[in-house]
Amino acid sequence: MPWWDLESLSGVRNLRIIFQDVSSKTLKPTELPLIEHQNEEDMTREVQLGSHTFKSHGVTVARTHRHDWLIFLLLVLIEIILNIIHPFYRFVGKDMMTDLKYPLKSNTIPVWAVPLYAVVLPVAIILVVYFRRRDVYDLHHAILGLLYSVLVTAVITDAIKDAVGRPRPDFFWRCFPDGKDFYDALGNVICHGSKSVIKEGHKSFPSGHTSWSFAGLGFLSLYLSGKIQAFDRRGHVAKLCIVFLPILFASLVAISRVDDYWHHWQDVFAGGLLGLIVATFCYLQFFPPPYHAEGWGPYAYFRVLEESRGANTANQAIAPAMEPQFENQQEESSDGFMGLHLAPNSNPTLEDIELGK
Repeated sequence: MPWWDLESLSGVRNLRIIFQDVSSKTLKPTELPLIEHQNEEDMTREVQLGSHTFKSHGVTVARTHRHDWLIFLLLVLIEIILNIIHPFYRFVGKDMMTDLKYPLKSNTIPVWAVPLYAVVLPVAIILVVYFRRRDVYDLHHAILGLLYSVLVTAVITDAIKDAVGRPRPDFFWRCFPDGKDFYDALGNVICHGSKSVIKEGHKSFPSGHTSWSFAGLGFLSLYLSGKIQAFDRRGHVAKLCIVFLPILFASLVAISRVDDYWHHWQDVFAGGLLGLIVATFCYLQFFPPPYHAEGWGPYAYFRVLEESRGANTANQAIAPAMEPQFENQQEESSDGFMGLHLAPNSNPTLEDIELGK
């Protein structure tokens, strides 16, 4: 072997030894700079939040919950049917009219306004949160949970209305618009008012306005309490003002139903309780409790985050196993220096014999 080849080989080996010594040294944890792992986790979460948008994952998420949306459409159909059919016309005697002679008034909160503040307003706030955090799981699950909260409450409310048929406090003037009352032989009323007004007069229990309000705004209250981390044990009691604001508005709606003489107090109490219970069930179906450490995001987001972490951990475990093979390949292919390459186990005599020289 020529002398320059030996010198080049020795140079390569010396460099390799130096690099191996440097790479084999590992810093102890005490030698590493101080790193706040919580900040790293928060940064990772923020990156993950921006990587699941409506454009990239919206169709996939909706397709995963296609059965939920089909059931939602079925509930809409059931709600329409419940409003078409007639309620139970309960017996109303003359002596019962004492509590049913309140004046017939118009609604302080019109019927068309209920979906606006109970559904449209929460959806608008959810959209604002989405444009801030870019998490399609939060957007989809919050809207789906809200719609289910309101619609399930509406179906239960109207089903009970039709089954109970309790007269409203202003039933007398619905049944007898001219003030002249008539009764049959059994003492039951013989109404001569408008059929649609009489039909509505038998739907007192429970209050639909109240149940819708507490279902939609109650869900919004739970959603906001999770997003602002109202129960993070840091004592920021002012956050509760934001949490209680939707509940306060729903309570005022309930009070207006009694003030308008459209409902008895038991009707609004039952409607509010029903709406809050359904809203809580629907919220917890998609989100952790607001007092939980991860209450600010949906279950689906944390599940995807854990899956991505598991994939990264698996890749990190595979990488060290691949390094020895990669180093062996480098050793076999790097037996050269400055353009001079050495053939492994080169023996001119044997090569000449094999070539027939």
